[in-house]
This record gives sequence, C-alpha cells and structure tokens, in this order.
Amino acid sequence: GDSIAFMDSLPAECVDMVFADPPYNLQLTGELSRPDHSTVDAANDDWDQFDSLKSYDEFTVAWLNSARRVMKSGATLWVIGSYHNIYRVGSIMMDIGFWTLNDIIWIKQNPTPHMKGVRFCNSTETLIWAARSRDDRKYSFPYRHLKAGNEDKQMRTDWYIPVCQGKQRLTDADGKVHSTQKPEALLHRVIVSSTERGDTVLDPF
Repeated sequence: GDSIAFMDSLPAECVDMVFADPPYNLQLTGELSRPDHSTVDAANDDWDQFDSLKSYDEFTVAWLNSARRVMKSGATLWVIGSYHNIYRVGSIMMDIGFWTLNDIIWIKQNPTPHMKGVRFCNSTETLIWAARSRDDRKYSFPYRHLKAGNEDKQMRTDWYIPVCQGKQRLTDADGKVHSTQKPEALLHRVIVSSTERGDTVLDPF
C-alpha cells in the first residue's frame, strides 16, 4: 500500500523504532549496461520515479512527518540512502526537528563494480540514526552489550557487511523481488543496537 497513508492510519506514538529505506531517486534515464552489452538489473521501479527534486523533497517531508507522529518518546529513526538522496533527506530531517545521533557508513564487502569505469566504484551507503528531538534522550542503546559482542571494543560507525546475495536474495520468475533489498546482517545490527525485546519496529517501505 501507500506508505504515508498507512502511517497516517496508525495511532500516534505507537512504535519504538522506525527503519526507513525510502526511494533513492536515482534519476536513471535509461537502461544500464555492462561492457559486454548485457543489461544491469538496476533500481528502475515506478516507486523510484519523481518529476523533480522538489517533488522528491515534498514526498520526503510527508513521510518523515508521518513517521515522527507515530514514534513514541524515546523512539529513534534510521534512514538509509546513497549519495543520490541521503544529504537531502538528512537536511529535511534536521528542518523537521529530528536530532542526529550518528551517521553510519555501510561499507559493502562485495560492491557491484562500476560498469563503465568512469567513476569510483560505489561501495558505501549511509545510515542516519536520529532521535525525535534534541530533548528526547531516553532512546535505547545497549552500549555494554554491543561492546561485548565486538571483542570488548566500542562499536564503530564503519560497518563492514556484504550486500544481500545468495539464498538471502528474494527472487521470482522475473528476477529480484526488490531491487534494493538489504542484507539481514545490516538489519540485525540496526535492530539490536536501538531496541529492546518486545519493542515494535516500523518499516514503512
């Protein structure tokens, strides 16, 4: 269904954490091809098509406001994106009143090569972790638990995790079920680091 309409149908302050993987607005104008002329199965879905940067920003404002309304006091928001959208989303988050706690760099251990060789290989994505407001300080963060699971060292903001592949990748007769599916290891770390057992997590996308 429509993510904003769904969130608007929920009661206020009903979730403990939001993980958002919104459209990246890749602005692809045609098919991507490899040097051997085979086609790349890229994110060219209808849900990633916007008429302009202005319309993308308006969509971003709308879904962020809807998400903020359903977040409890102490809830946090995670947003993941690429260089195409994460800076715009982050700026809008600050304008709305979210308070950035960290930015995490997901370093892909097995990134897709840049097929045409005219740019650097895009091997990272950014996650923004934010509280509802600057004054909302009661969010979950099991520091000692995370440290214990990281060889007794503080968990850092550079996360080395492979992209989704193999049996984890959801496919059907037409190929990928979701063009930007995230790896379970990434979501596991997000959820473990910012929720408690029994919490309600909202993934609007």
